[in-house]
Formats: sequence, structure tokens, C-alpha cells
Amino acid sequence: MITEQSCIDLHCHSTASDGALSPAELITRAKTNGVDVLAITDHDTVAGLTIAKQFNLGLSQPITLVNGVEISTHWHAYDIHIVGLAFDCHYPPLLAFLERQRCLRNERAQEIGHRLEKAGIMGAYQGAQALAGDAALSRGHYARYLVQAGIVDDIGKVFKRYLARGKTGYVPNNWGDMRSAIDVIHAAGGIAVLAHASGYQLKGKWLKKLVREFKEAGGDAMEVVLGQQSPEDLVQLAQLANLNGLKASVGSDFHFPGRWLELGKNLRRPKGLEWVWHSEQWTVKQ
Repeated sequence: MITEQSCIDLHCHSTASDGALSPAELITRAKTNGVDVLAITDHDTVAGLTIAKQFNLGLSQPITLVNGVEISTHWHAYDIHIVGLAFDCHYPPLLAFLERQRCLRNERAQEIGHRLEKAGIMGAYQGAQALAGDAALSRGHYARYLVQAGIVDDIGKVFKRYLARGKTGYVPNNWGDMRSAIDVIHAAGGIAVLAHASGYQLKGKWLKKLVREFKEAGGDAMEVVLGQQSPEDLVQLAQLANLNGLKASVGSDFHFPGRWLELGKNLRRPKGLEWVWHSEQWTVKQ
């Protein structure tokens, strides 16, 4: 049962996509940090969920583990991410959809490597692929490789110099639209959540347009409480959620241990919001 005192984190990543910790390590860290309810939301894959559940059930005091995924979509040339929660992770149409996403990811990743090579950064594709292992290759793997190779000293700087829109290694996204992702999440019995809306660097009118069109496409909720945000961001996101009749979600978007972002931390929930776990679809599915 979730209470006001429960520590909840519904957005984090494992080695099944571009996170640095395995699903088991994520759960161990979550328990250490006092997290009661966790969703592992890897990019366009549910490959880590079975391992996570097996490990969690083997604990003497398991946490509540909610099925999760973060699906990449295309909206007016922007990469917009939609988190799916509390769905059936064995639903065949969802698995087929995610397999198509993996193929698109690999196509984009190869082109990123090609563009970096043309800019004189040799071997980036192979280096990022080695870090990814069995996971679909992403910009996050490229960022980690460029730091490890000593080309840039900070992951944030990698995106600013090489991987952000308009930079050398940026490749326009090739995802489907928001409605397609929302529809497949709903078909699998889940809840569709707009991820980190304030992180897309959209101006006021465009941010409002994004949230409104997400709702019009059938979206259920949006992340309001983030691992890193200003008080002003929190107020703005809460207002947008209420204005558009969206429930509120909370997530750190944790990828790896660092100074600024931690699993389950700084996720204090304000009053006056209807939370995503109050949704009718909210059940802990196997």
C-alpha cells in the first residue's frame, strides 16, 4: 500500500538499456536508499524486468516493483519520451513494437558513429557498442565512451558538444508518433506518462502545446516531480498537469551513480495533485 510517507521512484535505467547498474544492482541501491516502490523504465525494452523480478522475490523484504518502459517518440522533430507503467510485459503486440524500436535505435546509432568518424573521432561506434553489450545502442553509450576515451571529461559536455541537436554527432530521430506509443501501452493494460517535460528545452507555448497534445493523444499522466528540477519547474509542471487533467508521476531518471542525481532522492511530493498510482489501471502485473 502506498502512503504519503512511501518513497517512490518510477523512472530509472539499468544495463538493459543505457544505465550503468544491472537490474539487481538497481534494486539493491533502491533498498539502500529507502525506496518502497520502483519502476525500472529502460529505453524501448523490457528485457531487464524478468531478472529484476526474480532478484526482488528472492529478497527477505522485497520492494514493490512496477513494470516499466520508456518509449522514444517523434513530435515536431523533437525526441519525446513516454513512460509506460503497470502494463503486461508479456503482451505480444507490445513486444513486437519494442523490437521495431530496437531496429530503429540501431540504425540511428550506426549513423551517429559514421558522423563522429567523419569528424575525426574514430572507433566511437565500436567503443559504444562494447559498452552496450546486449542492450540496444544509444546516445548514452556514446557519451560514456567519449568520456572513457578522454575526448570529453563530462557526460553532459558530450551532449552539448557532439550529440545535441545541431551538433556533429546528432542524428534526427526516426521514431513513431506519441499516439502509437500511448496506444500500445494502453493495449497492454498500462498507463502512459509524459517523461520529464521540462527537459526538452521547450519555450512556454511549445511546452503547453506538448502537454496538451499528449493529453489529446490519450496520455494519462506526466512526470511532475523529477530528480533534478528548480522549484519553479515543479510549480509549472504541477500547473500543467492539473490544467490538462493529467495525473502526476515522480521519477529520478537515474542512469548511474554521480554527484547530482540519485535513485529515490529529492523526490518530495507536493500536495494538491492526483498521483498516477491512483489510476484504475494501477496494478502490479507479472
